Amino acid sequence: MTTETDKRAWLRAIVDPLRPVARELLGASLFINLMALAAPIFVMQVYDRVIGHSSLETLKGLVIGMALVLGFDYVLRQSRGRIMQMVALRIDVEVGTKLFDKLMRLPLRTLEGRPSAFWQQLFRDVDTLRNTLSGATAILLADLPFVLIFLGVIFIIGKPLAMVFVLVFACFLVLAWRSGRALTQSASRERNVTASRDALVAEIIAGRGTVKAVALDRAIRPLWEDRQAGAIEHAIQRGSTADGYVNIGTELTQMASILLTTVGAVYIIDHELTMGALVACNMLSSRLYGPINQLVGAWRTFGAFRQAVDRLGDIFAEPEDRAESVIRRERPSGRVLLDNMVFTYDPDGAPTLSLDKLEIRPGGVTAILGKNGSGKTTLLKVLLGLYPPTTGRVLLDGSDIAQFTRGELAGWIGYVPQETLLFNATVRDNIAYGAPGCDDETILAAAKAAGVHDVISDMPNGYATGIGEAGSRLSAGQRQRIAVARALVGNPPVLLLDEPSASLDRQAEEDLRNTLAELAKTRTVVVVTHSPVLLPACRDVVVLERGHLVAAGPAAEVLPRLFGPRPAPARPPVAVPVTQ
Repeated sequence: MTTETDKRAWLRAIVDPLRPVARELLGASLFINLMALAAPIFVMQVYDRVIGHSSLETLKGLVIGMALVLGFDYVLRQSRGRIMQMVALRIDVEVGTKLFDKLMRLPLRTLEGRPSAFWQQLFRDVDTLRNTLSGATAILLADLPFVLIFLGVIFIIGKPLAMVFVLVFACFLVLAWRSGRALTQSASRERNVTASRDALVAEIIAGRGTVKAVALDRAIRPLWEDRQAGAIEHAIQRGSTADGYVNIGTELTQMASILLTTVGAVYIIDHELTMGALVACNMLSSRLYGPINQLVGAWRTFGAFRQAVDRLGDIFAEPEDRAESVIRRERPSGRVLLDNMVFTYDPDGAPTLSLDKLEIRPGGVTAILGKNGSGKTTLLKVLLGLYPPTTGRVLLDGSDIAQFTRGELAGWIGYVPQETLLFNATVRDNIAYGAPGCDDETILAAAKAAGVHDVISDMPNGYATGIGEAGSRLSAGQRQRIAVARALVGNPPVLLLDEPSASLDRQAEEDLRNTLAELAKTRTVVVVTHSPVLLPACRDVVVLERGHLVAAGPAAEVLPRLFGPRPAPARPPVAVPVTQ
């Protein structure tokens, strides 16, 4: 089980190199707080020495000194601001990059185990870390230890008032501690409800086309209203709790000022305190109570910071895909073998796939057939290495694919999913994403192999044409062909396609069949399909039912057993001349 210390160990690796910067920050804060003593001392001297003795020369000296102090204070504050900007940049770069790299290395099962709103929240957590460690909260924590300086000065210039400050200071500490516990619990409840609402909104946005077309808003609106109402209710509760403690802090500050003035007046009457000392102590009280009062309102930030650190710590502790290959090997020929392979989503449930032995010969097109839910798409993901088998092995040219990295497998096994994912970029960029850094000749070769080069050439800007969000400016067939080109740009020896003809018309299916037959001359092509148009291009057929292998072999032998002998194609009628 991961402990709280383990969850936050990653943060120490980020913060420890910043210790020299933290010392600079504390040094700047020390001098800034010392400069803050100048104004109360100036006021006290004016009341006690200048006004009482009509000493204008003394006033001139004090004003010149204050001008120098204010200039120095400005320089220090600017320096501290630059230090905080450097810290913010360092956190953004290191934590943001670390999180992105981690997400790219997580297994697919881990990524699918949480909703998309959760992964989006992680990047907002990076913002929370940056704002807490380099914003107003960090400055508050840097100034907080120097509150004792103001308390010490009060003991020097207004000793009779010191006990008033100590009493009020203790009250502020108790208030800050109580508010911290209450606000942390309230914010945690609010965040859970808000996450549920955000997950629903993310699903609505992802399926916005279907929502509009089928008018799903009538069914979804009650769900959204219920979750939105829960979020609003918890936000009001959290805001009410926070406002209550902040208002208590404000009232306590006013009460402290009244009490200080009352006690000070008594001591002035008894000639145990000067007027200037009372005014200076009143000014120092704002510097003394200010950070503590801000701390009351800042506990929500601290609670969000701790939760962000824990969430990120949980993700950073997740196991990753293999980072380095066990062995090195040349480009495989494309022979795939599943040996006693069992895969299950739920360890306590029935296996989703259970195959004693399945061999896919190199070269040619192999079709995977079966009813919906028979495990065809899952089998492709197992072949691709996205889903590691629960037991058994997947061999590529005799080598277990578990020995290789995700990058190596992606270079050897191209994949075209059923739901094509394209990015809001140009056609060229979307193809090149399959092999970053590839040259134009490689991109052209992949597009020609996928049969999409002529289509791209007819576009307004050719390969520089923008395709819109998720390829919205393209037809389904064009998106599918570009996805095939992206899978081919690295020239993989194995190509997996999941229902590639699901969105194509008859002519486009026939074109795709010819493309697959051409691709199969130089690589192994495995296609999940229900289309009878693609079957004539298949050399081998694999049939699944409820995760089990029911038939496998050459298409000429398996297909007749499934569908019966194919009828001979009908010949066109011969015209018989009519004699008169």
